[in-house]
This record gives sequence, C-alpha cells and structure tokens, in this order.
Amino acid sequence: MSYRHSMACHTEGIRALAPVKWRGLDGLMSVFWDAEGEAGAKAYYLSPDPRIVIFFNDVSPHIQMTNREGGFERHYRRMTRALYVPAGVPLWTSFTSSHRFSHLDLHVHKDRMLRFLSPSVGASVALTALRRPVEVQDIVAIEKLASLLVDEVSHPSKHAVYAESLVGSIVTGLLDIPERGGERPGGRLTQAQMNKLIARIDACSGCRLTVAEMAATVGLSESWFANVFKQTTGTTPLQWQLGRRIDLARKLLAESDLTIADIAVQLGFSDQAHLTKAFRQVAGETPAAWRRMRQTG
Repeated sequence: MSYRHSMACHTEGIRALAPVKWRGLDGLMSVFWDAEGEAGAKAYYLSPDPRIVIFFNDVSPHIQMTNREGGFERHYRRMTRALYVPAGVPLWTSFTSSHRFSHLDLHVHKDRMLRFLSPSVGASVALTALRRPVEVQDIVAIEKLASLLVDEVSHPSKHAVYAESLVGSIVTGLLDIPERGGERPGGRLTQAQMNKLIARIDACSGCRLTVAEMAATVGLSESWFANVFKQTTGTTPLQWQLGRRIDLARKLLAESDLTIADIAVQLGFSDQAHLTKAFRQVAGETPAAWRRMRQTG
C-alpha cells in the first residue's frame, strides 16, 4: 500500500548532524537520523500509527521520557535502546546532558502490522501485541537487524522485499507477542516479557516494585506470574528484583565516585546498612570490599 506517515512532532535543542536518510516501503517508512541534543533539549511526538525507535548507542544516561504531559517531575524513566510506541500514545523526551546519537525510526501503518502478524498469530493476538508498549535496553539481535536495514535505506541495492523482511523481523523480535490466551504453555515467561520486566526495573532504580506491579507489567495475574516466574528463573520475583538492584549497585560502585550511602539512597535502600546487608547476601561481600577489589585488581 502507498503510505506517507504523519506525526505531530515538536523539538527544541535537537539538531540533525547529517542529511536524514529514508525509504518508503509497503505500508511503512524507515528513517535514519544522526543528531545531537543539548542539555535541556526536549521533544514531543504523537502518531496515529505504531512507531519503533532503535538507538545505536546507549542514551539512557542522557535522555528521559514520559507518556504524561508535565510528567518529568514524578513519572519519567530513562530512555531505552529500543522502544515500540503504540498508535496514539504520546511521548515526551528531555535531555539531562548534551549527547550525540543516531537512531532508526520505523513508522508502520497499523493495517500493515495486522496484515503481517495476523496470519501467524491470529488477529486477536496481533491486536493485543499492537496495544502493548515495549521498552528494551538489551538489543543485540535487534541492533544487527536494524544496522542491515540502515545500510539498505542508505544505499538501496536489493528488492524492497529484503528491507520489508528486515522490518518484519525487527517487529516480531521487539513486540510482546503473547501466546493464545495470553499465557505461555508450559508455565514459563516469554523473553519479551522478561525484557519488559528488566526495562521496568532498570528504569526505576530508586524504587521497589511489588509482585502485583511486576505481574501487571507483563499482563498476568499475580498468582500465575509468581508461579511461572520461579519456573522461568529459578528464583522468586522479589529475589530476582533484589539481584537486579545489586547489579546496578555494582555498576555505580565501579563507574562512579558516589559514596556507598549515596548509592543506597539512589537505589531506594533505607540506608547504607540496608544496602550492605543486601549486597553481602547476593555478592558474598560488602560493597566497600567489592569496590576495593575492583580498584586494586
């Protein structure tokens, strides 16, 4: 189908560093940007069709996002490497520091999405997936597909079906496509569901989610979620969440000059003693001992 995407877009403090590269395909538009945002830069986006954004560098320390107008005071989260924004969902972004970035935008007509997914998963499952936003930080496989697509967008050399198949692989790799009935046979979480949980935990490093909140993140009941989570990971949701928070503590201990007390506050622990106890429980030693070993080893 002939398709020209439409999107309400307003930016301040963001500039393109090179001519934008784009290619129109069957029901979709691929656009590659190389740009830079200054500290305090901001933007607003709203599209009547689904949109996928894939960054080729880590922007999480520099860009915040929210889906609520005026939401940066309480409802912001870090921008992830890849995100799927359903049709009609607004997105506001804000730069906390100047940063150069490149990203691929995929604007896909909602009927094209349904036409692609429905033969394999059914119209009901496809519609459910298209309504669910996705935010993923670990995008190793998706980034490879996106790089191939950028090459083809920049220097077309093959039939359009090649680029369209790359877009299809990105869509199925990124979207949270549930099994029929919404729960995976065999009692295990899908990788997309785990990716969504990881993104939620990492974006909310200073807070602790309840089991009910984690279950709601992946669209399952609390009781079913607690059961299948342990079958998937071998640990309880709360133990897993603690492990993720300790991983973030390790990162801050290794890469920042923050005191242990400051790290405890940033990650939502009640005080330094609370962090030390939890850290020893997971890592087998205190944060101070772990940091000294990193510095000397």
